[in-house]
Amino acid sequence: MQKIIYTIFILLTLVVTSCANKQQNKTETHDDEKDKHDEEHHKGHGEEVMLTAQQFESLQMKIDRITQRNMIGFVEANGTLEVPPQNEASITTVVGTNIASIEVIEGDKVSKNQIVAYLSHPNIIKIQTDYLNAYNHSIFLQKDYQRQKKLYDAGVGSGLNFQKAEAEYNASKAVVKGLEAQLKILNINPSGVRKGTIYQRIGLRSPIEGFVQKVEVKTGQYVEPQTELFEIVNTHHIHADLMVFEKDVYKVKQGQKVSFSVQSIPGKELSAEIYSVSKTFEENPKALHVHAEIENKKGNLIPGMYIQGKIQVDSTNTSALPKNAIIKEGDKFYVFSVEKENEDWSFKPLEIIPGVSDGNWTSIRFMNEVAPNTKFALNNAYYLIAEMKKGEAAHSH
Repeated sequence: MQKIIYTIFILLTLVVTSCANKQQNKTETHDDEKDKHDEEHHKGHGEEVMLTAQQFESLQMKIDRITQRNMIGFVEANGTLEVPPQNEASITTVVGTNIASIEVIEGDKVSKNQIVAYLSHPNIIKIQTDYLNAYNHSIFLQKDYQRQKKLYDAGVGSGLNFQKAEAEYNASKAVVKGLEAQLKILNINPSGVRKGTIYQRIGLRSPIEGFVQKVEVKTGQYVEPQTELFEIVNTHHIHADLMVFEKDVYKVKQGQKVSFSVQSIPGKELSAEIYSVSKTFEENPKALHVHAEIENKKGNLIPGMYIQGKIQVDSTNTSALPKNAIIKEGDKFYVFSVEKENEDWSFKPLEIIPGVSDGNWTSIRFMNEVAPNTKFALNNAYYLIAEMKKGEAAHSH
């Protein structure tokens, strides 16, 4: 009897356990289906933005199919403003001297041969007295040469004395011409010195027309020969000197247009045209110089200013959308496709790869194929991505 009761108890226990397991499996299956439904519901809402007709109108949404545009390609190139070597000058002195006075300041416009400073020193006076003595001595030797020549021609003079007089006279003429050349370099008039005028100070003149870029001396300062005293720059021929990297060299050629900006003219773009492309590379960085003549010179353009430029290269026909239709999220770029659902509007993000920009348009390439009749939002991409992220945040709670 006890054995029968024990067997019945075991069977009842198995039945109860089986029922409990079935109920648990049913509950877990229901929970899994609910989680899957919630996940799909969250995913569906997270990958689209819904706008009512009223929101669509208030945002002034613009939609259209993809546009094919002739996009001008650009090569980005940075550099500096420069002037040709013949349009800048360093003013020095050929003798050690003191600066008697300075007649200009940085930024002054000067003409060619205008005096920028006065110099004074015993060295300058010595050159003039040496020249005057050499000139007078040469006149004496000239007269002696002429006298010896007459005697020699008459057959009563010594040939040796005539040759000696001739040699001394020719040597004196060379000395005079050498000192005369030094006076001219110092901007001293030799004829004035020959008349007995000794200039105690002389004018230092600019060799070119332009603007004073640097003043490197002070009044009263002693300067050694060949010391740079002033720097003059003629900015009339200032140009853009751009550096083009090796990978872009094949795209660049003479005659192409360049647009660039400088910090001295904020918010403005200047234009230029390439007139010379260098044939040798700089080693660091690996790039070559491209020179472009500025077409609309304006403002305060100074050699050495840093510029950011874009060189216009060959144009291509490609798919494009306005810049306001493209949004960057993380390291990816998106545009929004558009569909109308009853009275509402559905916007879904599509990943793209942006290309060149031309004005307000940017060329694009889709990561996945899209239908030819697909319409896209042409504006408010920033607002749409913000609404999508807001929806994702709400469903994550």
